[in-house]
Amino acid sequence: MTEFLPVGVGGDIGVYALLRAFHEQYGTPAVALSSVATRAMTDSTFVTNVVVPGIDDAAVLVTALEEVAAAHPGVRLVLLTNADWYVRAIIENRERLEKHYLVPFCSLDVLDVVSSKESFAAVCARLDIPTPREVPVDVADLTARGGRERIAELEVDLDFPVVAKPSSSAEYHYISFPGKRKIHHVATRAELDELLGHLVDAGYTGTFLVQEFIPGDETQMRSLTAYRDSHGDITLLATGRVLLEEHTPGTLGIPAAILTEQYEDAMEAASRFLDEVGYLGFANFDYKWDPRTGRHVYFEMNPRIGRNNYYVTAAGANPARVLVEDQVHGNRIKPVRASGEVLYTVVPVRLLMRYILEPGLRSRLRAVVRRGAVVNPLSYSRDGGLRRRATVWAMTMNFYRKYKTYYPKPTETGY
Repeated sequence: MTEFLPVGVGGDIGVYALLRAFHEQYGTPAVALSSVATRAMTDSTFVTNVVVPGIDDAAVLVTALEEVAAAHPGVRLVLLTNADWYVRAIIENRERLEKHYLVPFCSLDVLDVVSSKESFAAVCARLDIPTPREVPVDVADLTARGGRERIAELEVDLDFPVVAKPSSSAEYHYISFPGKRKIHHVATRAELDELLGHLVDAGYTGTFLVQEFIPGDETQMRSLTAYRDSHGDITLLATGRVLLEEHTPGTLGIPAAILTEQYEDAMEAASRFLDEVGYLGFANFDYKWDPRTGRHVYFEMNPRIGRNNYYVTAAGANPARVLVEDQVHGNRIKPVRASGEVLYTVVPVRLLMRYILEPGLRSRLRAVVRRGAVVNPLSYSRDGGLRRRATVWAMTMNFYRKYKTYYPKPTETGY
C-alpha cells in the first residue's frame, strides 16, 4: 500500500513540477484535479488527471476532493496547490478537508495578513524590509462615492510609469474586464484612470495598488522559495535570479527562466517575515534589485509554492522531502538550501538568449548550458512516451509565437 499520495489542485506546469518532485524523491503516483485536461499532465505515467468542471467554485472543489479521498481509503493524502484562490478555498474548508487530507497551509488569520499586499507591506515596515512606495485604491469605496466620475480626483504621488496590481490575487481571479492582466504596467495617468474605470465597471470590491516602478528589466527580479514547518523551523530556502518573465496577459510576471543564485540577505529577510507572522507551509517571495539603493525591494509573498518551483528541486533541495518529513513523519530536520547552479527554463534556450542584454550574464549562461545544467520541469525522462514528449516539445516551441506577439524585443524595463 502507498504510504501517502500527493493530490494537487490545478493543472499547470507548477503543479506538475511539484508532483514530479514527489515522484523523484519517493517514486509515488499522484492525482491532479483541474477544470480541464491540461497539456502539462498529458500522457503522464504517474499523474492521474481528474477533470472537474467548475473547480474554481469552492463547493465544487471540496466535493471533488472528498470523492478523491473516498477512492483512496487507507492512504494518507497530502493536499497541494500553487494558486492563491485554491489556497483560500482549502483553508476556509480546512475542517472538512482535514478529515481526509494533510493540509500543509497556514491558518486563515495568517492567510489574511500575507495574501494582502498592503498587510505584507505593513509587516515589512515593522521589520525594516524594503517595499516599493505605493498608493492603495479602495475600488468599492471609489464606486460608492461616484465611480468613474471621481477617479480623476485620486491623488497619485508617484512618477510614471507605475505598476498597478490587485492587493489580493485570489479576489481578483474572479472578475473580468477588457485588457485584464495579472500585473499592469501603466505609462501615464490617463492609462491608470482608464484601468480604474474598468475595475469600477467590473464590480471589483477589493483594493488595487499603484506602485512605483523599480528600475531595471526582469533580470533584476528575484524569486525565493521557503518552507516553515509545524515546529516553527524554516527547513527550506532557495533563491534565484529571474532571467525572463512570461508576457501573455494572464501570465505576465510569472518567471519563465531562472538562474539559481544564493542571496543571503533575502533568505534572512524572508525568515524574519515568516517567523513574525507565524507562518506554516510553502511561501514564495517576489522581489527586485534596486540599483538606486543597492538593496532588494520586496513586492509580495505568495502563500504557496510558486509556479516555477522546479528550480528548487533542480538545485538540490527537493521540496517534497521537507514537506513529507514534517507532515507525514512529524520529524524535525536539518534546514536545507538550494546550492546548485542550474538554469531553469520553460522557454527554448535560444529564445531566452535573445532577451539577455548584459554581456557578462550571457557568458555565464552559455557556460551553464555547456555544462548541461539546464532543466525544463515538463521534460522528465521517467514520465511518458512519444505522445508526451511531442506535447512538451510543442508547448516549448509555442513560446516563440507568444513572445513574438506580446514581447517581440527586449527592453530596459521588461515591458
